[in-house]
Amino acid sequence: MSNTQLSHASKSPPFELIPWLDAKGSLTAMLETKAGQPLRVERHFEGYKLLSLAQKTHLGVTGTALNRPLLAWVREVHLYGNDERPWVWAQSLFPLPSLKGNARRLQHLKGIPIGYVLFKRRRTLPSQRFISCTPKGWQRQTRYDWYGRKLLISETFLSNFGY
Repeated sequence: MSNTQLSHASKSPPFELIPWLDAKGSLTAMLETKAGQPLRVERHFEGYKLLSLAQKTHLGVTGTALNRPLLAWVREVHLYGNDERPWVWAQSLFPLPSLKGNARRLQHLKGIPIGYVLFKRRRTLPSQRFISCTPKGWQRQTRYDWYGRKLLISETFLSNFGY
């Protein structure tokens, strides 16, 4: 797992999940290949939230800026493959300073998977990844540098994913 930090060194992800946690390109494309059909996106929250200290740290915020409030556009969704139960819980964080120019469209995704937008012109993006085991399942948090803008996408693989 290059350029990836594993949060809980005492526990390792299941072997069959490692390629999904460490995928360099579009997770959306990989999930659609596994499902044999387009993903279904069910939105649970979309709006402004203040970021936590951990979220600011993962976004690369340093120094005294860590102590200042940082507002972001947040989108929380379930991703469904080819059955009735969600495979992935995903959260996208777009800090307000990143939502300039063409990036403003990230606030209007509705039911469109974020991968369709992020990987439209590039197969991979500069990124840093953090892997952890959460109560919901194994999670990858990826800080993307998308045209000079920092974004944080968290994807948690739920038990329904089949690992």
